[in-house]
This record gives sequence, C-alpha cells and structure tokens, in this order.
Amino acid sequence: MPATASLAIAQRSLGDPDIRYPLWPPLLKGCPRTSSDAMSYPVEVEYDHTRVPAGFLSGTGSGTGSRAGAGLDRWSALLPPLLAPTLGEGGTPLIDIGGGVYVKDESRNPTWSHKDRLNRCTVSAALGVDAPGIVVASSGNHGASAAAYAVRAGLRCVVLGSAELPPAVASFLTAYGAVVLPVPVERRWPLTERIVERFGFFPVSNLTPFHTGSSFGPEGYKTVAYEIAAEVGVPGAVFVPTGYGELLFGIGKGFAELRELGLTDRVPPLYSCEPAAGGPLATAVRRKVPGVQVPVGATDAYGIDCPVNSYRGVLALERSGGRPLLVDDTQLRAAQEELAGQGLWSELSAAAGLAGLRSAAPQVEGPVVCVTTSSGFKDIGVGGRTLAPVDPAWDSVLDRLSAAGIESA
Repeated sequence: MPATASLAIAQRSLGDPDIRYPLWPPLLKGCPRTSSDAMSYPVEVEYDHTRVPAGFLSGTGSGTGSRAGAGLDRWSALLPPLLAPTLGEGGTPLIDIGGGVYVKDESRNPTWSHKDRLNRCTVSAALGVDAPGIVVASSGNHGASAAAYAVRAGLRCVVLGSAELPPAVASFLTAYGAVVLPVPVERRWPLTERIVERFGFFPVSNLTPFHTGSSFGPEGYKTVAYEIAAEVGVPGAVFVPTGYGELLFGIGKGFAELRELGLTDRVPPLYSCEPAAGGPLATAVRRKVPGVQVPVGATDAYGIDCPVNSYRGVLALERSGGRPLLVDDTQLRAAQEELAGQGLWSELSAAAGLAGLRSAAPQVEGPVVCVTTSSGFKDIGVGGRTLAPVDPAWDSVLDRLSAAGIESA
C-alpha cells in the first residue's frame, strides 16, 4: 500500500475498548470476542493522537496530518488510509436558514448523499486487501455511492437491491456499470456473504444480525463534525437522520476527538431522528439494551426505515448526552417543504434532522445544526410527474399568474 498521512494504528472493539486488533485486514463482522448470536458489537479505528498537529482544525499545521488537499483528504490524519481515488467528497456547505438553525447539506456530495464520505473509506479498505470488487446490499444511496467509488478505483461492483429502486438510484447504478441484482430483502445478506466467499469481493455493507457494517466506513463521517467545528465551532446540538446509526456515531466520534485533542471544549448533544414507523434505536435506549429488532410499519422514509439498530447509535447518544427522537411522515413532509422553501431539495428521509428539531424544540445555547443526507432526486416516484401544457395566450398566462398570487407591478 502507498504511504498516506493516516495515523490509524489499530481496530478497537466497541463492546470492550480494551480489546484491539491489527489495522489490517478490516474486520467484516464486528468484534469476534465480544459479539454473539444475541448481539453484534462493531469495531472502530484507533489513531495515534500524539502525532496530530496543533493546527489540525484550523489548517495551520504542518507535517503528518496537516490538511493538505480538499474534502476528506484535508482530514487524512484521523482517517483510515485513503487508498481509493477521491471524487471530491466532503466540504459540503453549512447553510443558515434563520433562527440560529444551520443545515449541513450532504446532497452536495458527488453522488448526492452523505454515503460518499463512507464509501471513500470502504473502497479504500477493499483496495488495501487487494479485493477484485465490492458487494453491497442497498436499494438507495449506499449502493449508488459504492458503485461510483468502485468504478473510480477500477473495481467491479455487485449491488443487491430491490425491484422498487428509485429512478435516480437505478440510473446511477446503470451509469457506473454495477451488476444490479433485485432480490427480496431477506435474501440480500445471505447472498452478500456467498458472493464474498465465492469471488473474494469485499463487503461494504452489513453481514451481522445487529448492524456492525464496515470498521473503516463510519470514520469518514467524522469529517462532518470537523467541518462544522471549523466553520461555526461546537454547535448547541446536532440533529441527525438515523437508520443504522453510522452517521450519528461518526459525527459524535469526530467531535469527541476534537475535544480529546484540546481543539474544542465539549461534544454537542446529538439527537437521532428515526421514522416513528420503526425506531429501533429509540426502543433500545428506552429499554436500556444495546440492540433490538422492531417491526417497521408503512413509511415513505425508505432510506432510514431499519428494523434493527447498531450499538454505535446507543454509544453516540450516551457519550454526547443526546437522546432519540421519532418523527412521522407528516412531520417529515413539513420539514421537507420548509427546506424547499429555503432552496434546498432533500429526500424525505434526509429531512428527518429538521423534522426532529421542529418536533422537539430543545432549549440549547448556540447554533443548531440539522444534517440533511441526500437529494430529493432520490425519493421514490421522482421523475414520474408530468406537467400539462398551458395555453400561451396572454390572458390565460395572466390568469395562471394571478391564481398563484403574483400581482402586477
């Protein structure tokens, strides 16, 4: 592997932080010593913090870990080795929508979602173990992003999705040359494992009953915290759309590292925002257990309607002093409309952060950040709407404008 600025030194169990494993190869099923059939505990990447330069956050550092480059490369000291070529992920805007609320708009990433931060790291892991390709179980943003980073890195990609792929996602996958296999949900994970065993492909999605996923991937999400802190400092709270909780965990870990390095003085409370139709993380926190499985009811927030949580989410809320929130589709649509009124078109699932803020209205000091995770182009049914022609005669046009509330000057 080529030399990088990474200060990563090991993998550490989240089930027992005293248990460590070598950095390579990345563990595919969490911590083997603490996990069981009843619970799956992820691992995280550990770094040599003593070598992080004092100017890491401000960009004035020098030597190993300085913020040379853009996007994720600016933070390479506290990321796994970035072996995969960049697509320009990261560096997304933080937009002030008034009232002390900022939106971290992750739809500005190369494939229009936050998953690009994760997949720069997961595809790097695949390259690090000389895998000939990657395999991912996904019907949305994760699959589209994984396919893009795979083709950029010269790897094959197999996506186990569904026949109901959103049109934009299907178009992405076709353009990137991924092999797309629409299969029933319950067959995706067993088939992922078979493909890993038979072809030596690297899995960039989950293989365990209670989500552990990639050890390298969530590290990419820490950069969301770094970017927020570099721009506005530590906010009063951060509201995060939450499925398996990888983004939530990554943001929390990013802020915790900055505090540990003495670059900030605290970690903001994190609020996980899940669909009320399921909400496994909220259930796990309420029951005071590391993980649960719940039935998922009807919701259009397909990107975050998970039946199980990951222990990562539980830790993120505990460590930050935050709490879980549940939002229904009506609240999600109201938040989506509010974002659109600010010029931001978000997928329904991506509006969960703002929906959580509006439903909870916590009393916090300082600015509040709501993360939006992906573009409205990713919603199911987008692209199917057509517009009826309008009579171009001036009287007809005038009537339409007047009906829309547009008055003559």
